[in-house]
Amino acid sequence: MSHRVVVWATGGIGSIAIRAIQRRPNLELVGVWVHSPEKVGKDAGELANGEPIGLAATDDADALIALEPECVVYAAAGPERDALAIPDYVKLLEAGINIATTSTTRLVNPHAYQPTGWRDQLAAAAGRGRVSLYASGIEPGFVADYLPLVLSTQSSTIEKIHALEIGLYDDYGVADIMINGLGFGQSLDYQPWVAIPGAIAGEWQGQIRLIADALGIQLQEIRERFDRAITNRTLEVAMGTVAAGTCGAIRMQAIGVAEDREVIVIEHVTRLAHDVAPHWPTGVGDLSYRIVITGDPDIDCTMAATLRDPHRAGIAGMTSGAGAMVATAMRVVNAVPYVIAAEPGLLSSVDLPLTIPVHAFAARRLRTGAP
Repeated sequence: MSHRVVVWATGGIGSIAIRAIQRRPNLELVGVWVHSPEKVGKDAGELANGEPIGLAATDDADALIALEPECVVYAAAGPERDALAIPDYVKLLEAGINIATTSTTRLVNPHAYQPTGWRDQLAAAAGRGRVSLYASGIEPGFVADYLPLVLSTQSSTIEKIHALEIGLYDDYGVADIMINGLGFGQSLDYQPWVAIPGAIAGEWQGQIRLIADALGIQLQEIRERFDRAITNRTLEVAMGTVAAGTCGAIRMQAIGVAEDREVIVIEHVTRLAHDVAPHWPTGVGDLSYRIVITGDPDIDCTMAATLRDPHRAGIAGMTSGAGAMVATAMRVVNAVPYVIAAEPGLLSSVDLPLTIPVHAFAARRLRTGAP
């Protein structure tokens, strides 16, 4: 039996999802939503940097709902993505359509999602439609929240969990996020959004509470740390020219505190060049993740998601983040059958069984013709 699926938007994640769903025998792509008028009527396969598939994209949400999909893979992006996505979620849920989304990252732990008014709207809509909403990705959604819990199944005692993303963002060209959001290329006197008190804790508190709740930890508070380092040379990166003496790396930590000590830390170290802030944690290649569990036994796990051929995966203009983009998309595509089968409501990863991609090998055979 195959499940009827709609993909919502054809940006980087949506395009990957379209291509993956086309290869899965248990999923049927029945519709694709687009935001740009110039994309309406175009073949969804071509929009996804692939071959035509005979399915025209549309901006008519009601027409897609009329197709009666069982699930929407929602991958719309943008600076106002939460505010714009919530009405879409409510409409789809009330129509009896499950949602697997990468757009609203703080919904990876819906029980801690803020603002509560939006959460209540979503829960009520899911109840009326008797369906579910699930948010995931590689980070948030896997590395710093779900993977530590998987690794903790080897633990006798745990003193601290420290999850890190260590990445090179020289190929990320969205200037508004890089400058106004993160402060790259600015003097250290400049205050970006991430430096506003509460910004870091607010962004990652849901993941910290997901781990704490699963492990039975009573948190006292969630603290935050933010640090910046200058580049000693001028850098030419996707966002533009970053002058020497301005911010070339940032380090962010959200810290769960219990019994007056740090017990859960989520940390992001983001550089524009490998030689900026060499005294900070370093990873493997351009983007990697590390989980350190201090306890009995000590556990240290480093993970990288890379692509041998980004062009074949339909990703143009990216290097360091290409594998992570595929991993992000597949966290929700692989979850579709499990979300459809779940009890109605707002779901986190711990509410679902392991979302095993039972047809991933079959997909490879279909693509390569291997026996």
